[in-house]
Amino acid sequence: MRVDLFDYELPKELIAAKPADRRDASRLLVLDRQRRDIQHKRFSDIGQFLREGDLLVLNNSKVIPARLRGKRLTTGGQVEFLLVRQLEPQEGKDRWLVLCRPAKKLKPGEKVYFSNKRLEATILHYAGEGEREVIFNCSNVLELLNEIGEIPLPPYIIQRRRELYGPKRLLFPEDIERYQTVYATALGSVAAPTAGLHFTHELLEELVKQGVRLATVTLHVGPGTFKPVEVDEVEKHQMHSEVYEIPEETVRLITETKEQGKRVVAVGTTAVRTLEGSALSNGRLISGVGETNLMIVPGFRFQVVDALITNFHLPRSTLLMLVCAFADREFVLHAYKEAVREQYRFFSYGDAMLII
Repeated sequence: MRVDLFDYELPKELIAAKPADRRDASRLLVLDRQRRDIQHKRFSDIGQFLREGDLLVLNNSKVIPARLRGKRLTTGGQVEFLLVRQLEPQEGKDRWLVLCRPAKKLKPGEKVYFSNKRLEATILHYAGEGEREVIFNCSNVLELLNEIGEIPLPPYIIQRRRELYGPKRLLFPEDIERYQTVYATALGSVAAPTAGLHFTHELLEELVKQGVRLATVTLHVGPGTFKPVEVDEVEKHQMHSEVYEIPEETVRLITETKEQGKRVVAVGTTAVRTLEGSALSNGRLISGVGETNLMIVPGFRFQVVDALITNFHLPRSTLLMLVCAFADREFVLHAYKEAVREQYRFFSYGDAMLII
């Protein structure tokens, strides 16, 4: 399958540089797959399309301030780390897989320091293109990140802000709160599960009063979610792998929802990959910790998810391919074209889509 089948034209002016003033004030494009119908709403209207007994599955992963800016101990040259995944500790010290720049200069044995040497790291091993295994001089880097780390906004937001506001206004104070879902509890993501950014506590409470039920999964989003597809054929793309956890209660609620003929509504592509990845790997949905590199493209047979809440995704991306698998490629791209015409806001801080 050709990657260019998932391309579309997007004026850069529609890339959202900042979130909406209020989370649930973002726009909502509703796709009805059976009726081939498109409606334009506000996210606060989503309850109109959810029924009593439906189950919303939320990814409760929390974004960590995973970007660290430091210097090489030998030369004083600037270094940037993006924490990717926590590894097994070594001799009581915190060990991580990191993306680093300039990667070519950071060889095993070299030391890097951050925040006037409050934190130091030693390069252990090469781990892939731009990646290194490192060990820190402390037992818990996470405790320091709120003081010395930065929220790792996606590159397209940074680029858009650079164009609009200049190089000195790339981060805003509100990013700390708004690039995070209101129900985030499990530390570990380097990118937000953005479909959930539109929910407020009040909206969730309204939906529960309406009879909609809530369940959670955890999938820690890695930087691979931004990795471009650089091959011509979809099948040749190497999908990134991410760790997930599904609670027993979530499996119980999903089983009950299915038995009652109600819908499992995934909030975001990460929830989809978690649920469908578990079902595909195990023959059925099971609880516990797992890892998935599932790439969902048209032709995929969904076993768990009945409806999807998602944002608008980059052209030629694996996220757009997943959405096209769920709702038919031509219908989705037609909806994207209409969203462009109607001046919807795109990507992480942009508007939302509900597919029923």
